[in-house]
Amino acid sequence: MQIHTVSRNDSLWNLARTYGIPLEHLVEVNNIQPSDTLVVGQALIIPTPSSSKTHKVARGESLWAIARQYGLSLQEIANANNISNPALIKAGQIIKIPAPQLTTIEVNGYIERYDETAQKEVTEHANELTYLTIFSYHIQEDGTLLPLNDEALREVAIANGVTPMMAISNISDQGFSGELISHVLNTQQSYTHLITTVSNTMMDRGFKALNIDFEYIPAADRELYNQFLRDITKHLHQFNYLVSSAVAPKINADQTGVLYEAHDYKVHGEVLDFVIIMTYEWGWTGGPPRAVAPLNEVSKVINYALTEIPANKIMLGIPLYGYEWTLPYEAGVSRARALSTEAATTLAREKKAAIEYDSTAQSPHFSFYDENAKQHIVWFEDARSLQAKFNLVKQHGLRGVSYWKLGITADTNWYLLSENFNVAKLEL
Repeated sequence: MQIHTVSRNDSLWNLARTYGIPLEHLVEVNNIQPSDTLVVGQALIIPTPSSSKTHKVARGESLWAIARQYGLSLQEIANANNISNPALIKAGQIIKIPAPQLTTIEVNGYIERYDETAQKEVTEHANELTYLTIFSYHIQEDGTLLPLNDEALREVAIANGVTPMMAISNISDQGFSGELISHVLNTQQSYTHLITTVSNTMMDRGFKALNIDFEYIPAADRELYNQFLRDITKHLHQFNYLVSSAVAPKINADQTGVLYEAHDYKVHGEVLDFVIIMTYEWGWTGGPPRAVAPLNEVSKVINYALTEIPANKIMLGIPLYGYEWTLPYEAGVSRARALSTEAATTLAREKKAAIEYDSTAQSPHFSFYDENAKQHIVWFEDARSLQAKFNLVKQHGLRGVSYWKLGITADTNWYLLSENFNVAKLEL
């Protein structure tokens, strides 16, 4: 497949003709209607069958350069064309472009809903998921957990070959609570009870993996948290359960701030089976307009993480949403509205706004004025920004990707994922 950026005179019909593909295929892959007006700057996926790809050699072009252009190795393209000496190709020669060998990764999807709609979505995207992380079981001061009515969702996941992963968090009525997790870590009875309760719940409910999402942990409790990870992992490994954590996006070991100080990448990488790095929320609902997951910032986090955590234990966090801000932004007052890629594109179409692409953040955005003359700015994810993140996974050989969150329409993402990777499945 290719990604086409819409220009002013493009239409679905002329793009289908230009690329030699059926109009209905172009419409289906991009989840749009034949009657939709294209938005200038919109990213469209062009589904070109791999078997039909050929390349005409230009004067002075090498086989190595052609292979690199299509994301292949020199040997792959030479073998596909029975070329024993790559130096002997000539201008005008037609080279067959084989389908690239897809990398196999693990894919996690967080989900906060347990109703029939959620069950239907898990069934629909089962082939693209290794884990379904049910978010979340809230810990209590005494080490118990608030129960969830997630039985039907777990059963649907297992029936469709998706590994159910239990998530525990230190969320209280006021959100993530540093005071709550500090109490549990510092109270031996609660500490021990939590490990036992988690183990029993996993066994009773058929979970095969655990995700620990403790946030806003006081810096003074960093070593206690590290020891908790050691203790719970040792206990759960007895039953062949996988153990993971969700960590804030750090760029160095000594990064200050309540989100970062107690998350010790080195220990997480040594102790746990894998680590989900929450590489999103640079742009967030309470912050100023900005890309949610700018690639330049995400890359800094991954570059640091690779110095502390093995690549095969790192899962890259990817958002399936964007935000719409109304200006002027006022700190502590303004709240951005979350929206999907499809919703963002529809909004741009309705407002006749051209979509721009920030080459540094590798993220699309647009702006418009409402009927009250107030400016709105939207940052979101599209095929280009998602592909840039997938390329980062390939470049560093990461374990996989983790989505926050299911329940948001993301057809573009699922198609791109299947074009880039094979998705690993675990034995249930």
